[in-house]
Amino acid sequence: MAKVDALHHWLERFIDHLHHVRRLSPRTLESYARDLRQLAAWLAEQGIDQWQDLHQPLVRSYIAYRHRQGLTPKSLHRVLSSLRSLYDFLLQEDQVAVNPAQGVRAPKVRRKLPTTLDVDQIGQLLDIRDDDPEALRDLAIMELFYSSGLRLAELISLNLTDIDPQDAMLEVVGKGAKTRRVPVGSKAREALQNWLKVRRQMADPTELALFVGVRGRRISRSMVQKRLHYWSVQQQAPRKVHPHLLRHSFASHLLESSGDLRAVQELLGHTNISTTQIYTHLDFQHLAEVYDKAHPRARKPRAKK
Repeated sequence: MAKVDALHHWLERFIDHLHHVRRLSPRTLESYARDLRQLAAWLAEQGIDQWQDLHQPLVRSYIAYRHRQGLTPKSLHRVLSSLRSLYDFLLQEDQVAVNPAQGVRAPKVRRKLPTTLDVDQIGQLLDIRDDDPEALRDLAIMELFYSSGLRLAELISLNLTDIDPQDAMLEVVGKGAKTRRVPVGSKAREALQNWLKVRRQMADPTELALFVGVRGRRISRSMVQKRLHYWSVQQQAPRKVHPHLLRHSFASHLLESSGDLRAVQELLGHTNISTTQIYTHLDFQHLAEVYDKAHPRARKPRAKK
């Protein structure tokens, strides 16, 4: 193999590994491939044609270069994560001796609290009284998002064989092809039963997907997002409704009621509990607002007349 081809040869082998062995989602795979191909192009410009020649100071230089280009801290963290994963693979293949991305830090990410709907707003959103098949499908989708905290990709990948409307549990395939069991609440089960009664009016006879679009095939990401926005307008929701808003609301309401962070982590399918901990900040924000309004020593004194 010519040296000039070594960067791209091993990069493509790694991407193939991510696809067939680690089974990453198409969107995650696309992000890894884009980040690493951009890095490979930059390395070629620096006269580096093998991964073993990349060292830690050069990794720092690249991160600083992308930062100057305007890449956000969150994106820079993703670049470093992609690079670490690549070198873990190269170490396994005996192509390198060290991982030069270890110990390199990106600028600190300012964590934004996720937006949520409160319980009353969720109730208003889901109070849909329409027996049209499309409306019944949409209600089942929204109930399942809120009842079980599903990701969009997890929901659209569901098949008829994955769910029993009578069962209170559902097995879903999450990120990295990891499966988990999540509860399905009574309202969600009722909505699913109503949808399944009319599904044949929309679905192609050979289609296995639980949720289908108007053409009878598996519903698309964009259609789910479009329909949720439609109902946010119809039901006069205070903000645009999207799948992650319902997932965030699920997590926040569950944590607020139970206080069990580990259980919420399991239900959301988070690998790292630090990802789930953001909801503790959200819950604390709510408690702080209650305190400010209710505690005698927190209330602002009334203005003297």
